[in-house]
This record gives sequence, structure tokens and C-alpha cells, in this order.
Amino acid sequence: MIGGVNADTRTLTTRLKKIIHKLRAAHPDFRCALHHDNPLQLLVATILSAQCTDERVNQVTPALFAKYRTAADFAAAPPGELEEYIKSTGFFRNKAKAIRGCCRALAEQHHGQVPATLAELVPLPGIGRKTANVVLGVAYRRAEGIVVDTHVTRLSQRLGLTKQKTAEKIEQDLMRITPPADWIDLSHLLIWHGRKRCNARQPDCIQCEIQNLCPQIGVNSCPRSKSATKPPRSSN
Repeated sequence: MIGGVNADTRTLTTRLKKIIHKLRAAHPDFRCALHHDNPLQLLVATILSAQCTDERVNQVTPALFAKYRTAADFAAAPPGELEEYIKSTGFFRNKAKAIRGCCRALAEQHHGQVPATLAELVPLPGIGRKTANVVLGVAYRRAEGIVVDTHVTRLSQRLGLTKQKTAEKIEQDLMRITPPADWIDLSHLLIWHGRKRCNARQPDCIQCEIQNLCPQIGVNSCPRSKSATKPPRSSN
């Protein structure tokens, strides 16, 4: 179990530093995939991205952001109108409710501005740690945590960086072994690698830039190159 500065923690931290270095080289253009021009747009896009692809969100948001420009605009959206704009993202009624509630709180409590602290973001309706960390990291370059989505969950488990199952506990494990300076970039790197190389069903282990650093936990049928060696598994 990861805790304190013990041998296992040091080993994981050292391996993760190498993973981050190689992923930066492999994906030099990594970034947040959600299109936005300001923190409010990013906040709304992140809410829409729940159980939806970023590509789909990016198809929806141009018209959405042209219609609603401020938190007050979103909060005052007539019943049914906002839902129609975001319908194709799925779960649109719940998402519309979250957007309206969040933007109403922004207008009433924060002068329509998106706060720049985790403590102020998390209490907003429809906002959890994941959304808050996305906004803080991308919009404000402020690291108060690590974004844990499905890609980060899958890859951190596959890489042997955590054995935890919930996003909260996975985030805690990653924060313990990741230098704070890399908290923001780590999630983007893992997300990009998960999409481009290490997908859920058929990871491309042969071409993988970090195959020598990956214990392939949970992967049953992914071959390695002849020169690759499997690192020892580390417990956490």
C-alpha cells in the first residue's frame, strides 16, 4: 500500500517519472481536448463530457456558446431550450439541470466568474473533483489534484500505479507518487496515450512507447516486442 516514503513508493515514483518523460516525447501536442475560450466554457464543456466523447461535445458547443455567453445566460435558459442544444451528448436533462444550477450559483455567489480554487468549485451544483480539477488545471494552471477519468483509471491500474477502484482513491494514490509539478499534465498524457495507443480492448503494446515500463496488469493477450522486459509488479 502506498503511504509515506517507503521503498515501494520510491520505486513507483521513479518509474512514473520515466513514464511521464516518455509520454511527453511520444505526445508533444498533448492538451485538453475540449474546445473552449474561457473558464466558463470549459466548465460547461466538462459537464457535458460526462459519459460522452470529447468529439461529440466539441460538435455541440460552438452553437451552445454562441447562444449563451455568460453564467446568467445559462441560468436563465428557458425550459427545453438548453436541453435541445445538448441533447446529443446524452443524459441531457441531468446535464442541463447541472449547468443551470452551477451557473445560477456562479451568478449569485461569484459575480458570474468561475472560481479558481477547489474549495469554491466543488460545492457548486453538478461539480465534483474531476470537473473542478479540469477547470483549475486547464483554465488556471493550478494543481490542487489530479483528474481521474476512465482513461486515467484504466491506465493507472494497467501500469500498476494503483490497485484502487474509485476515482477518489486512485487520485490519492497518484498524488502520492507524482511530483506536484506534473499533476496537471499527468492526466492529459494518460488520456492521450489511452486514446492513441492503449485502448481498453486492443492496446497496441508492440508499438507502445512505454512498454518496458508497463507490467500490463489486466492485459491477457497483448504481445510484447522481443526486446521488452516486464518490470516487477509493485504493490500499493
